[in-house]
Amino acid sequence: MSAALEVLDGGVGTTVQDLGRRGRRHWGVALAGALDPWWARAAHALLDNPPEAALLELRLLGPRLRAEGAAVRVAVVGDVAATVERAAGARQPLPGWCSVTLQPGDALRLGAVQGLAYLAVAGGLDVPLVLGSRATHERTAMGGLQGRALRAGDRLPCAAADADPGVERRADPLPDDDGPIRVLWGPQDDHFTPAVRALFVQADWRLTPERDRMGMRLAGPALAHTSPAHADIVSDGVAPGAIQVPASGQPILLLADAQTVGGYPKIATVIQADLGRLARWPSQRPLRFAAVTLQQAHAALHARRPAWDAWAARRQVWRPPGYLDESRLYGANLISGVLRAALDDAPPAGLEDGS
Repeated sequence: MSAALEVLDGGVGTTVQDLGRRGRRHWGVALAGALDPWWARAAHALLDNPPEAALLELRLLGPRLRAEGAAVRVAVVGDVAATVERAAGARQPLPGWCSVTLQPGDALRLGAVQGLAYLAVAGGLDVPLVLGSRATHERTAMGGLQGRALRAGDRLPCAAADADPGVERRADPLPDDDGPIRVLWGPQDDHFTPAVRALFVQADWRLTPERDRMGMRLAGPALAHTSPAHADIVSDGVAPGAIQVPASGQPILLLADAQTVGGYPKIATVIQADLGRLARWPSQRPLRFAAVTLQQAHAALHARRPAWDAWAARRQVWRPPGYLDESRLYGANLISGVLRAALDDAPPAGLEDGS
């Protein structure tokens, strides 16, 4: 029987994602895919998976999963409470940014998620490809598991873990910029006066509860258009990162599941280097924007590669709690030899009488 994860509880907002359906927006197909591709890559890197493999994206409340068929190695990235529930009854907390191997019958319980988290499995999740991707897009019921979030009773096929179950990897979180979210002006920034554009980058914005994978609504000072007629445009292309401003003046910021066209003017667009950080922005933290040039946006994106390489080089091997490395134990013994005894072993010659 092949390895799989049985979904005991789907949690809230858990979907299968990968790097998305790139190159198909001209067909009206949304990108979808991981809201933070770099964090998704990090989860895969802890398992030596290819970056395009499918994994679980966790939002709000994580699922409870049980390994079946064969051992399943998993890695968790992000701020989420996780507990390994061994089939024999032991409970082990699992810190973020590390891997662990589940034996058949073992379960992994994932709790409240702060922002975003990712769970990868060795080899990736083996759900069907749809238009070149396994990513879930719920509004069109495309990809993943029947185009929807996980629910109890689902089965996620995955590759079996074939390495030493005691040898796992861990790493520090990927370094994060704590500055404002960087944007490029436009493409319809001329629908706003210079004073309104200045207000946009000077204000503290608040994330409203109206937030999902398609986008997020912001609350703050109303951004007035130059005239009522400038509050609408002939629908044109939009992309993740576009910041639309409807007649209310309260911005709508588009994310990975965004539609492909829209009829609201776009005052600015979040640069690609900051999109993942924006997608997991804490709800209670004020949000600020900073305008940059196209050259600065390119430089910020190019800087991600050396930062990623440095992070990947710092990955470490670790041993989960409760694992006994017998080879190291025996090698560290300061006596002349080691005797391994079992209850049914006969006593050595000459010791039958206890001498």
